[in-house]
Amino acid sequence: MWSLIIITLSLATIEQFGSEALVVGTNCTLAPKGNPKFPKDFSFGVSTSAYQIEGAWNADGKGLSIWDEYTHNHSERITDGSNGDDAAKSYYNFDLDLKALKDLKVNHYRFSIAWTRIFPSGETVSRNQKGIDYYNKVIDKLLANGIEPMVTMYHWDLPVEIQKFGGFANSLIIQQFLQYAEELFKLFGDRVKTWITFNEPNMICKPGYGIASSPPLVKAPGVGDYMCFTNLLKAHGATYRLYRSKYFEKQRGKVGITLDTGFVFSKLNKTDDLARAMQYKLGMLAHPIYSKSGDFPSIMLSEIKKNSQVEGRKQPRLSSLGGYWTDIIRGSADFLGINYYTSRYIERPAKAIGENPSMERDYGFEDIFDPNWQRAKSNWLYCVPEGLERLLKYIRDEFNNVEVKITENGWSDGGELNDDNSVRYYKSHVQAVLNAINDGCNVSSYSAWSLIDNFEWNKGYTEKFGLYSVNMKSPKRERTPKKSAIYYKKIIKSRSVPNEDEV
Repeated sequence: MWSLIIITLSLATIEQFGSEALVVGTNCTLAPKGNPKFPKDFSFGVSTSAYQIEGAWNADGKGLSIWDEYTHNHSERITDGSNGDDAAKSYYNFDLDLKALKDLKVNHYRFSIAWTRIFPSGETVSRNQKGIDYYNKVIDKLLANGIEPMVTMYHWDLPVEIQKFGGFANSLIIQQFLQYAEELFKLFGDRVKTWITFNEPNMICKPGYGIASSPPLVKAPGVGDYMCFTNLLKAHGATYRLYRSKYFEKQRGKVGITLDTGFVFSKLNKTDDLARAMQYKLGMLAHPIYSKSGDFPSIMLSEIKKNSQVEGRKQPRLSSLGGYWTDIIRGSADFLGINYYTSRYIERPAKAIGENPSMERDYGFEDIFDPNWQRAKSNWLYCVPEGLERLLKYIRDEFNNVEVKITENGWSDGGELNDDNSVRYYKSHVQAVLNAINDGCNVSSYSAWSLIDNFEWNKGYTEKFGLYSVNMKSPKRERTPKKSAIYYKKIIKSRSVPNEDEV
């Protein structure tokens, strides 16, 4: 069955999975290739998100987001029963974050805007000036210190009032998000030149509208998640077209989207399986925007249509975007943001996995890790720098070498200041980016996740990704640099990949 369908994939996609996919290192290192220096215009920075660091959940007129509601009503779902009500208190302590940014000497700072802080009900008529003043302060202070603001419009914190209408499962979200985005262009577009519409659609749609492991806790696997993806892509495409037609001429900024993905390897080196798996991992969201043909990958449309028929459905669970929306979405980005953390081997399980229906059942592979890979505090995160290098080459070949911004990359630990494993992770992954650039990949920036320890979603404060430790027991939430911060600062200063022993 698969051999008949796989011919729809491009030859370049299959050929780029060489025999080297058979072996993946286990020591969290990567050999350098080519020029040891990054290009002069390459930008180094760090990332955060509003709900994870700001706190002040109900201060100065802010409205309720689905993460506020979720953590208050379902503390049992959070590992330590915590929430983001206070977090690192960045709303009150941005100067501490700015001090850390200046100490690192970053070129840019990627942060998100909390929709409910500037529009408490989600509707633009509910304008909250104090929230607007806060983000104006952040942007102006960044620029005054030579740091470029890179702004994410949506990082998971949907207004509760909008979720009442169905959120991303309702096509109404397209217009709701478009109105919100236009206000951001009006308010901040004179100074913000890099916009990211959505952070990690996979983590918005699958846990939120599929398996119900995070808000808004809609359990509709293989149905609700695909509805979410479809509406989200349409909202993104409409936002991009609005910016280009109405704001680009004066503001001259760029608009993109951030997708999260790893790379896949096969111990049996089955290139057809690898190519198909990457269409499900990345292609579902990247293909509609960055491919020449647009729309969802044909292999997914074909397989899910067949699966839907077997299930007795009259309509496929994932349908073509249609001519109008295919045209709107195709080419609707000036860059591709990539959040990369880890990779996996894939294999075909002995029997079908996942609920029926579900995305897992449609995907048909089992993702596995090598037990010899180094693991982080997070049980899903392993050090696989080869995956990042191969991913960037895949994007180069599959999507016409679109400009890529690494918008997140990082390692979790228990918060220790001597975070040697984090240093090793950053060393190997920054080297992966440099290797890819030396191999012709169009990568323009790198953002470490994260500037500071923060609220790590369902894991609460039990896993720490920050370059700076935050004293959560102190009202002032003092920030202290870890060894990884010192190492990253050396990367930025030298524009190269220093040895670990230089820290």
